[in-house]
Amino acid sequence: MSRYVPDILSKRWVIIAAARLNRPEDIHQKAVKKICPFCPGNEALTTNEVFRIGKGGTDQIGWQVRVIPNKYPITDFHEVIIHSSHHDKDIEHLSAAEVTNILKAYRERFNFYRDKGQVLIFCNHGEHSGASITHPHSQLVVIPSQINLDTLTREPLNNVVEENKFFYSYCPEFSQWPYEVWLAPREKNQHFGDLKDDQLVDFAVLLKKTLAQLEQVYENKKMGGDSFGYNYYIYPHSNWYLRIIPRFIHRAGFELGTGLSVNIVDPYNASLDLKGIGEEMVGVLKKLKKF
Repeated sequence: MSRYVPDILSKRWVIIAAARLNRPEDIHQKAVKKICPFCPGNEALTTNEVFRIGKGGTDQIGWQVRVIPNKYPITDFHEVIIHSSHHDKDIEHLSAAEVTNILKAYRERFNFYRDKGQVLIFCNHGEHSGASITHPHSQLVVIPSQINLDTLTREPLNNVVEENKFFYSYCPEFSQWPYEVWLAPREKNQHFGDLKDDQLVDFAVLLKKTLAQLEQVYENKKMGGDSFGYNYYIYPHSNWYLRIIPRFIHRAGFELGTGLSVNIVDPYNASLDLKGIGEEMVGVLKKLKKF
């Protein structure tokens, strides 16, 4: 059982979840070949399945996306969404149809819990993003409605990277991390769970492309010695968005001590890089932007 502890002055909360101490960490044990509990054929190694997309019976092979309760929960309702049967392929390398299935699972589980509290869906990808199991997956937690979340509301539309019929991707002026990208619907006053099937398809295409763009920037710029990693989350309230935070840098003492973020890449330049515009053009375009 999780315990919520408030700070009276700041009105911020801490969740005490001692069970998390026992969670597995196969991502740090690459030299030792381990059985992956999230791979097909190993369904008996996980908690009992609560939702799937694909063929087969409950806890049997044939699934394309699988949802299970988290063995080591942060909150009282905490689920794991296993993205696909592929152990080494995540969203940026899956097909648009496979990504659409992931988003359908997100929507169904969001709507299943939306009357029980604040539903937060998030993904940790890569060794330094908080992932403990290599096999690509996301998580869903439900936070009581009375808990004040320190989460940003949707930022104004600036530095657009891509757009399609239903969505934009952009680098907000208030980007706290290098190459931070937000995906937001054109339609306002909507919850994520309200998305229709055709909107999910458009969203899948844009999410897949954006993550592939970020991976390309990471490789081109040699942003760090670690493997490509990122976090994203879906804002749980009205006027939702999906915020992608690439893990190109590590936070240090200044940021941790002050609560201030230092972004070493101008969001405008980041949007140009993601569009594929060469660095030699950045200065020219910046000057033209002033006129």
